[in-house]
Amino acid sequence: MVRSCEQGIPAWVAVGTLLFLIHSVTVRGAALKQEVPLDSGATVLNHSMSMVQRMESLLALGNSSDVTLRVQTINTDEVKVIQAHSLVLTLQSVVFEELLLSRNNSYLLLRETPDCAAVFDKFIRYLYCGDISVRLDQAVSLHKLASKYRVWGLQQGLTQFMTQHLSSDSPTGHVIGWYNYALQMGDMVLRDSCLQYLSWNLSSVFQSAEWSSISEDLLFSLLQRSDLILQSELELYEALEAWLSQNQPVSSTVESALKAVRYGMIPPHHLFRLQKQSPLMQKHYESIRDLLYLAFQFHSASPIQLAKFFDVNCSIFTPRNYLSTSWGSPWVINNPTRDDRSFSFQTQLGPSGHDSSKRVTWNALFSPRWLPLSARSTYTELGAMQPTRTDGGRPRIIVTPATSSPDFAGVSFQKTVIVMARQQGKIVVRHVYNFHQSTEEAGDFLVDADLQRRASEYLIDSSLYLHIVIKPLYHTLLVARK
Repeated sequence: MVRSCEQGIPAWVAVGTLLFLIHSVTVRGAALKQEVPLDSGATVLNHSMSMVQRMESLLALGNSSDVTLRVQTINTDEVKVIQAHSLVLTLQSVVFEELLLSRNNSYLLLRETPDCAAVFDKFIRYLYCGDISVRLDQAVSLHKLASKYRVWGLQQGLTQFMTQHLSSDSPTGHVIGWYNYALQMGDMVLRDSCLQYLSWNLSSVFQSAEWSSISEDLLFSLLQRSDLILQSELELYEALEAWLSQNQPVSSTVESALKAVRYGMIPPHHLFRLQKQSPLMQKHYESIRDLLYLAFQFHSASPIQLAKFFDVNCSIFTPRNYLSTSWGSPWVINNPTRDDRSFSFQTQLGPSGHDSSKRVTWNALFSPRWLPLSARSTYTELGAMQPTRTDGGRPRIIVTPATSSPDFAGVSFQKTVIVMARQQGKIVVRHVYNFHQSTEEAGDFLVDADLQRRASEYLIDSSLYLHIVIKPLYHTLLVARK
């Protein structure tokens, strides 16, 4: 194809023919197989990879180029020159189409930021070949170019790449940077994925270099959430103290952040220690004194008594997803497809100091292939048992208290099942299921998981790693006095 161009065939004919062939093979190939029935014994010849290689050579050699891209790095004299083909650019990008229609020269001058200029050749190669290699530190720059030039397929692919690599290791971290970028660009899918990852893996975020770089807006977004997964509220306070010490925000920001801590979820002996040993609490004690006083009242009275005088539905009395042993237990299920498993564990009745010594025993049952009653084995009139369907069952988990108690009055329990997974070599939270006291199980538990496959993303070394959290929620028995 290139040789024909050199012999005098116009550039647009050569490039157009090549693009038509690639488009026909790679885009319409599947459709052709469906629309044109093949005779028995017929064979489909697919040379799409060869055509892609020719396109890559066309770009690399610049043969039959009819437009020069001059990519200038903003605020510098650095210019990168790329010999390109108008037909390819217009086919892939409406922005390039508009620029080419309005140009007055044989070249296009494109001004890009340093990070985008550094990966511009990779971006152009994608327009020719349809594939691209991406490093973590290049994802945002390439996403910017895809958005700027409206290459929507690449933009969506990069969003997917970033959502799938949130747990990857990088020298300075990348999730918070990606969150800020998504917020700026209005990419809600990426923003929500980053926020969910941070919320579900907060303890590891506390230990990373990224924690100190978190913005005030993102900090308050996290502090307001009840679905945070972390060791304890005390861990959150200590991480917040470190962030405030390093970033030194204005006094009003410090006080607002301190007021977002749920002091009722911190045991009294730790609250006493913080009052004496935390410089941050000592400095801003007056701004949170009423919250601390309410927390101590919460720890000293029964929930029923407290509910007569205070609204116990407010956030200070609402637990997050704490991984410490008082709130639940891990559960590793080896070979989860083998048979049903059961497990018992204990939690505190509630976070109130009044209830902390009272224990509740919980029974958990996991079934890998639970079937509804209508699909189970039945007996015929002759007494023969019809075979049970083994396909179509789904994983099921049930969590129930072993006994009932008068102490449960004024308390309901939210049950949270956390599913762990290994991503990019790191153990992270894969999914979270919530269900309340009125229901014994999560209806959609692992509904999309293929536990039969050893390489399932829900398994770690062929085992299912769960963590069950029991969250006592207090509710007002009588109308709170004003």
